[in-house]
Amino acid sequence: MKHSIKSPVFFLAVLLSSLFSFQVALSQNYILSNSSSVLEVHGTSSLHDWTLETEKQSGKAVITNSEDLEISSLNFSVEAESLKSGKSSMDKNTYKALNTDDHKTIDFNLTALKNVTKLSDQSFKVSASGKMTISGVTNSITIDMTVKLEGNKLLLNGEKSIKMTDFGIDPPKALLGTIKTGNEIKIEFKSVFEQK
Repeated sequence: MKHSIKSPVFFLAVLLSSLFSFQVALSQNYILSNSSSVLEVHGTSSLHDWTLETEKQSGKAVITNSEDLEISSLNFSVEAESLKSGKSSMDKNTYKALNTDDHKTIDFNLTALKNVTKLSDQSFKVSASGKMTISGVTNSITIDMTVKLEGNKLLLNGEKSIKMTDFGIDPPKALLGTIKTGNEIKIEFKSVFEQK
């Protein structure tokens, strides 16, 4: 009697384990290529427009369904002091505003993928909701982007405008406050993830 009760439970456990293993096998893991990826921050000031480009970024992505684009996890991180404008004085003011002594990275972690629209066989338009942390302050944001699967690569292209004050950042000033930076900045990215 005990054998007849345990057997279905045993086979159910084996079946569930097999299904889980199959799902894991289908998962595709990607690592961000720092050398192939570009992330820029664009802003304005009372004197001229400016651009920062990151030199060091990292990230990971896991896709569980490439046909309908299901992403179980996605995160990326930028080393704050790798943001460079080409002008050391501006970089110094930027790092001071970001408080990089205490907050070394700018991070994004995906929480949900919404409004997935298939543009072609391996190309999608999506709204990525997630948590962004800048200077130790975390906010929920949504980024519209295109996602493309190309061979063993995952390509993400998009942009997002944010206000520095939403993250507790005072827009940088220079020359005793005579040059003021605008509060709104735009982040543009072309991220290349490679399958591992």
